[in-house]
Amino acid sequence: MVRFVLITFLSMALPGSLPTVALAEAGSDSAETSPKAILVTGASSGSGRAIAESLAARGHFVFAGARKQKDLDELNAIDNIQSVRLDVTVQGEIDAAVKTVRESERGLYAIVNNAGVGLPAPLIELEEADLDFIFDVNVYGPYRITRAFAPLLIESRGRVVNIGSIAGVQTRTFYGPYSMSKHALEAFTDALAMEMAKFDVKVSIVDPGGFNSNIGKNIYNRLKEKGLNFDDSLYREEWEGNWVLSGGDLSGMMGPEVIAATVDKALFSENPRRRYMIVGDPGRADATMRALLRRMLELNEDQAYTYDREGLIRLLDEEIAKMD
Repeated sequence: MVRFVLITFLSMALPGSLPTVALAEAGSDSAETSPKAILVTGASSGSGRAIAESLAARGHFVFAGARKQKDLDELNAIDNIQSVRLDVTVQGEIDAAVKTVRESERGLYAIVNNAGVGLPAPLIELEEADLDFIFDVNVYGPYRITRAFAPLLIESRGRVVNIGSIAGVQTRTFYGPYSMSKHALEAFTDALAMEMAKFDVKVSIVDPGGFNSNIGKNIYNRLKEKGLNFDDSLYREEWEGNWVLSGGDLSGMMGPEVIAATVDKALFSENPRRRYMIVGDPGRADATMRALLRRMLELNEDQAYTYDREGLIRLLDEEIAKMD
């Protein structure tokens, strides 16, 4: 099935082909045998909250990271959840969280690096401080958390699950800063997976797209703090009608429970995949796969060792064989 899906997209991108689309789903064999202790960052709302509540409901013990006291109190009221004050940009809070987990004597099976932020802006008008803010949370955050908890993960031969985005594969106008950070998280996942394999720690990334979360509202609020004034922007006309400027409401999208279910696969499948893409509609799946194919074809074009169509399909078959 995987080969059929990918050859379908190759056929759309290569000459002499028919435009056919097919999507596939992958199941998982659970390796879950007993309750585990799991840390989830950014657990105050959205997908992080859904992930924490789903794991806790199934009997796992969740250390749920949040920043605001109101969210910490709400999380503490849920069975099998212990809230932890955790801003992934503050090393002191990370160190305190490590101490809390160690003192619980539960060990730590996995971390879910979910905390993330976004801020749309044309790159040539973006303030460096805003780019620092995005990377501090989306890139350095997972790095800090993983580095701090690595000894516990190595002891348990556990899991790391990063929450990425299809923006880590494709890029949209004005979303370059966010996309840059998610591309970096993809590379972080690959490097970490190779390095942690020595300790039998498995690493995955979940790439959602088109889901209900608070990120749109958070982006809107941050833009509002900055004045929401684009009168002097070189892209003033392009900003008009941008969905974020109307409040960033994503309530009509698919719920975060689907993300939580996919994280479950990454945490407990005996052989978890490196990547899981989950999107709310076929259009996003199509756009993401086409973005990957375009990049491959652009790299392949007019270089010293260019592959023809048959050569590309042969490479595809070889890579699929490695995944089986």
